Amino acid sequence: MRKRILTFILVTTTVLSFTGCGKDSKGPTDLTGVWVSKDNGGSYHEATITNDYIEINWVSPDSTSLYWAGTFTAPDKVVKEYSWVSENDKEKTDSALLASPDDTKEFTYKDGGISYETSALGTTTTMKLERK
Repeated sequence: MRKRILTFILVTTTVLSFTGCGKDSKGPTDLTGVWVSKDNGGSYHEATITNDYIEINWVSPDSTSLYWAGTFTAPDKVVKEYSWVSENDKEKTDSALLASPDDTKEFTYKDGGISYETSALGTTTTMKLERK
């Protein structure tokens, strides 16, 4: 599994395509829902965003492992770009082998996708998610 994850991390440095996610309404941009990275060798990141929480898992054919759990601050207006800093939910991530140890993580919504930096086995890359 570690070999798959390492392969996944190295491959994710390629450009990922995005899909639009804003709604044609007067309310704020809605980022809630499920977001996924491209499948790289059977592994990918899947994020679930609720009104105030984000949880990201490494997903592979044989397992799902927690990568991040933390706060989510939704935009309060229609936006094309938006960033927020998520505070790590250490009660969940401290016992997860593949979880990020960072206290905070910055997420950016731009061009219909969400991106953030991820590190594993000494390699840091920008993960890019699109709405599922």
